[in-house]
Amino acid sequence: MPFSTIEQAIADFAAGKLVIVADDEDRENEGDLICAASLVTPELITFTLPADDPSALESRIRDLAFAKAIKLKLVGDIAGDRARIELVRHMRPDAWLSVDANQGFSVDQLDELAAILVANSIAMVEQPVARGDEDALTHWHPGIPVAADESILDLAELRERGAQFDIVNIKLDKCGGLTEALSMVRLARTLGLQVMVGNMGGSTLAMAPGFVLGQLCDYVDLDGPYGLADDPLASSIYANGEIFVPESLWGAAG
Repeated sequence: MPFSTIEQAIADFAAGKLVIVADDEDRENEGDLICAASLVTPELITFTLPADDPSALESRIRDLAFAKAIKLKLVGDIAGDRARIELVRHMRPDAWLSVDANQGFSVDQLDELAAILVANSIAMVEQPVARGDEDALTHWHPGIPVAADESILDLAELRERGAQFDIVNIKLDKCGGLTEALSMVRLARTLGLQVMVGNMGGSTLAMAPGFVLGQLCDYVDLDGPYGLADDPLASSIYANGEIFVPESLWGAAG
C-alpha cells in the first residue's frame, strides 16, 4: 500500500478522517490510528430488542422510547416473527427499524419473509440464512438491503462471499481487531458494499475502538453496555439515541 505525503495526511486530519501513522521500517512493526478528536462526531446507533413474545415485548419497546433506530431479533418462525415485527412497527411508526434473522430462515421461507419486511417498512435484514447457505441469497431480491453477520467474519471471507450481500457487519471481536477491520472497510467500499460496526456485548471500554471505526461506517450497532447493570460508564455515552465515546476512552495522545 503506498504511503501518503505529509501534506495529504494533514488534509485528512483537517477533514476528520482516520489516519494510520506507521513506524520507520527499521523500527517496531506497528502503527497508530489517529484522528482529530475535535472532529469525531456522535453516531446514531441501533438498540436491540430480543425475540420475546409480543406480550413481553411491549414493555421493552416502551423502554426504548428514546431510540431513533431499533433492531429486532427474529427466530425463523414466520407467524411469530410477523407478530413481533407488526407490534414494534405499530408502537414505533417513527423509528428506523431493522431485523436480525440470526440465521433462522430456510430457503423456502425467504419470499414470505421479504413480503413481511416490505409491508412493515423494515430498512434492513441481517443474516437471514445459516452460515454456509449464502448461495441461496444470490437470486433473492427482498427489496431491502441484506447484511452479512455470521457469514463474513474476516477479510478473507469478505473477498469470498461479499457478492451475496449489500452490507457487511464488522465486529472487532470476530475479525481480530482494528487493523483487520480497517482493511475490511476498505475492501467493502471497493466492492460497493455498505458497512456496519457491530458488537458482541461488552463494556463501554470494549465499545471505544468500535466507536472509532464507526466514524467510517454507514450503520453503528454498539448498544452492548446499555443493558449492563454494572458498567459505571455506560450511562455517559448514550444520549438522544446516539453514542459518543470520549477521546479519553479510545486513546487520546498524552
